[in-house]
Amino acid sequence: MISAKTKVISALGAVQILTWGSTFYLMAPLSGPISAATGWSMGFLSAGVSLALLVSGIAAPYIGRWIGRTGGRQTLAAGVVLVALGLAMLGLSQGPVTYLAAWAIMGLGMSCCLYDAAFSTLGTLYGREARAAITQLTLWGGFASTVCWPLTAWAMESLGWRATCLMYAGIHLGLTLPLCLVFLPRSRARAPVPSRGTARVTAQVTAAPVGTLDLRFLCIVAAGITLSMLSTIWSVHMVTILTAGGLSLAAAIGLGALIGPSQVGARVLEMLGRGRHHPIWTLGISTALVLVGFGGLQFGLPAALALIAYGGGNGLWSIARGALPLALFGEDGYAATMGRLARPMLFAGAAAPSVGGLMIERLGPDRTMTALAVLALIPVVAAVVLTVRVARDRRGLPA
Repeated sequence: MISAKTKVISALGAVQILTWGSTFYLMAPLSGPISAATGWSMGFLSAGVSLALLVSGIAAPYIGRWIGRTGGRQTLAAGVVLVALGLAMLGLSQGPVTYLAAWAIMGLGMSCCLYDAAFSTLGTLYGREARAAITQLTLWGGFASTVCWPLTAWAMESLGWRATCLMYAGIHLGLTLPLCLVFLPRSRARAPVPSRGTARVTAQVTAAPVGTLDLRFLCIVAAGITLSMLSTIWSVHMVTILTAGGLSLAAAIGLGALIGPSQVGARVLEMLGRGRHHPIWTLGISTALVLVGFGGLQFGLPAALALIAYGGGNGLWSIARGALPLALFGEDGYAATMGRLARPMLFAGAAAPSVGGLMIERLGPDRTMTALAVLALIPVVAAVVLTVRVARDRRGLPA
């Protein structure tokens, strides 16, 4: 028999694949056809995604508090409906205003049903036992582009870009919405008592509520903003930077294809650890691998190895961003804390495409690569400071 917890994780996993694939990853295969059909510039099309991330960031704290009160079922279901509505508007849009309005609605839906909302739901439902569930959920999410890019490309060739958007809207209403309504609990569940081993490695270091000036909170925010900025810039401008360095278009795309499997592989290794280590080490390894990736590209490490390292670090960060706040601040108010953490990260992601384009324009691809390698030092420093703080708290020393 499949346990209720496994059903919840599996349902959320399918929701993550389809919502990520039809929002954040939608424009990679569709931007060219939309631009050709409408005459809208690629920059304007990217602005829609940035607007969605901006709206998502504004809404994130409120969504977190909503999940904390209700357990997530209502929020996830509402998010799926909003994403479907936005996709339908996108498919029917005839002008720039309607296009941007569609992305604004999708952005509100994204704040209700992507990773931060799903992590908050798991934390609210399972308390300190949610770490393993969060890791398993990221394994599902890692296949979003693998599943949806081919599906989007096929639908584009067979149906056209407008019908592709309407197809995804129908999938959400016919599949992902029922998954949320059928498999997610109707209200908050009583969190199970953690095992002795789990309590040992994820013990809450303080009972005080987290504040925005808490050094631990600030370290996670600093790491999250930088990593969000780096990953979004790289996903948008990777081909431009790599081809400027002498690689062919096919080679650059082939190297980029290594990132997805590396993310999933790193998450599998984390899952095999079964939570024996504190998630502060997950953050530390994550930031170190991202630094190796960008630093390696800057200083001549084989590009394949550098991008495998970057992909592994990016995959582990997805786990750390959900598991670390739970370990440091506890399950009470976890959903609200996740919402407050998500806002600056989403703002950074919204600004990243324009920032990356401006860097390439003003600095050139080579110096942009240098700047990205320097920026990758910031999360490492934040992880070191946070590790020292956690160690002090555990020993009872003054902060």
